[in-house]
Amino acid sequence: MNKIIFLFLLVGSLTVHAQNKLTIEDVIARARAQSPSSKRTETAKETRYWEYRTFRARYNPQLAISGNAPSYSLSYVQVVQQDGSRLFQPINQTNSLVNVGLQQPLRWTGGTISANTNFNYFTDIARDSKLWSGNVFNIRLDQPIYAYNSFKWDRLTLPLKYEESKREFVEQLEFISQNASDLFFRVIAAQIDEQIARFNLANNDTIFKIEQGRYNIGTTSQDKLLQVELQLLKSKQDVAAARINKQNASLLLRIYLGLKNDEEFELVLPETVPLLEPNLDEALRYAKLNRAAYVSFERRRLEAESEVARAKGSRLATTLVASYGLNNAGLVVGDLYNNPQQQQQFNVGFNIPVLNWGRNKATMQTAYANKKLNDYTIAQDEVNAEQEIITQVRQFELLRLQIEITKKSDQVARERYNVAQNRYLIGKIDITNLNIALTEKDNAKRSYLEALRTYWSSYFNLRRLTLFDFATGTLLYTPDK
Repeated sequence: MNKIIFLFLLVGSLTVHAQNKLTIEDVIARARAQSPSSKRTETAKETRYWEYRTFRARYNPQLAISGNAPSYSLSYVQVVQQDGSRLFQPINQTNSLVNVGLQQPLRWTGGTISANTNFNYFTDIARDSKLWSGNVFNIRLDQPIYAYNSFKWDRLTLPLKYEESKREFVEQLEFISQNASDLFFRVIAAQIDEQIARFNLANNDTIFKIEQGRYNIGTTSQDKLLQVELQLLKSKQDVAAARINKQNASLLLRIYLGLKNDEEFELVLPETVPLLEPNLDEALRYAKLNRAAYVSFERRRLEAESEVARAKGSRLATTLVASYGLNNAGLVVGDLYNNPQQQQQFNVGFNIPVLNWGRNKATMQTAYANKKLNDYTIAQDEVNAEQEIITQVRQFELLRLQIEITKKSDQVARERYNVAQNRYLIGKIDITNLNIALTEKDNAKRSYLEALRTYWSSYFNLRRLTLFDFATGTLLYTPDK
């Protein structure tokens, strides 16, 4: 009879009305596909892609048309006459200009070469005169000398920055998976806590009734009856607290996944875990090959060298300008092409500080010091990155062992509680020993869940650190060929 009552309580307390069952794989897939975090990550990836396209476009020839529509001016100017007197003469004119230019940056030298043609149409309304002028053809070179070549350094650093962003995108997806798994197990733990609380409430209610019967026939004391009653009241509080905790945990998961408010779900505890035995040397090799941090190390080194080059280039501001073309003027536009005249220009502009009280030296020393600090920081970051991987890999053997132990402990604790309850029902043990068995059963279940959560979280963390899945033996990121 007692076993029948216990079986009834066990089955009744664990009955759950679920409407939509989600596995951990379902939750992670939704998080990667539709969560607000994944959408932000996707948007950041798209932004970096267009930034890279903008950088590439800088090295292509640029064709532009510029000028101004007819500008009109009316003014009076003072004109000195032959006898020394002064007259104010009106100037009433229009002026139009159009220029077509093809410009090409010189990535190797940092200069710019351009080919241009322009036309200028001038009208003096007061004197009823018209004039066309312009450069039929003009080629121009603007070349900084001993200056910082931004094209050169951008070609070295910006492709690395773009490559880094692509790897960061994959790492962020793994980070999203890790967060989703943590929230998944938080809800699972809350679900099971509620089941445990309801089971304990039903069980303590039955025990209270049994103790009442024993008290009425004088086989137990009032002190034990009151102890059981307190345990029953505490069980009611635990049910209420577990319900609230489950609602809060479910809300956090719902928000993270971007689920609709009316979409009900129940999470299913995973029966298995990804089986992997990561090798430390392989993990370090895949991390250096795939991880964004190692691309970042190289980019940061180049950026520090770029700042040194910038400091050097700022000491002497010298620019070479050379141009050659054909220009002409005439009454009609066709006159511009009739024996145009040569137009040549050559100029070297410079700005050399003679006395600046050591500012250039201070700028250079600052750049060198920053580069040295940057090298030390990168070296430490490399050590930290390797140490993080080493720690994570070495944890897996312990994590697998924890799952095996806690799973077996959960089974043993449940069996022990069943034995303890049967012994209590026949009066072989008191309520204190039964409560001890109950607490051990609940703690064993929670320890098993925590071991599962830690294992799954570490699994996705290792994937993020190496961009390699040791469970399936596949790369999570392949550089574009």
